[in-house]
Amino acid sequence: MIEEKDWRIVCALADGIPITYRPYAALAKKAGMGEAEFLSRLEELKKQGVLRRVGAVLQHRQAGFSANALCAWIVPKERLDEVGTAISREEAVSHCYSRAPIPKWPYNFYVMLHARDRKTCEEIADRIARDCDLGERKTFYSVREWKKESMKYSGAEK
Repeated sequence: MIEEKDWRIVCALADGIPITYRPYAALAKKAGMGEAEFLSRLEELKKQGVLRRVGAVLQHRQAGFSANALCAWIVPKERLDEVGTAISREEAVSHCYSRAPIPKWPYNFYVMLHARDRKTCEEIADRIARDCDLGERKTFYSVREWKKESMKYSGAEK
């Protein structure tokens, strides 16, 4: 169970890291604690496995990465960990996850790739497939983005 002061940290982080000389001091103030306590609690949350990492979100289109491909593969259950671990190391990959297949859609492994153009996305997907010995894939390119923001957790204000 996460403590109330840790929820305040989650809420402070959910709005993003401020661009300031001491961003953690600003976040700590927002969470109602000192910077040292804030950093200490972050470290503790990481040790507990509650917090995986703190990172910046690149607005990829503004940075020139206009091709975004969702690739779907069929990966045998016994290879999911191996394949997921390998692909999650790819710099061009922002999301990598498995889902239960359904009868008319047997694909169970999904990867979101980002590159400057579709040709590069295809090259990266082809290399991943070769390196991980994956078969046929379905590739879907983003056409329009309606929403992109940090996760807001229901009940975080408690």
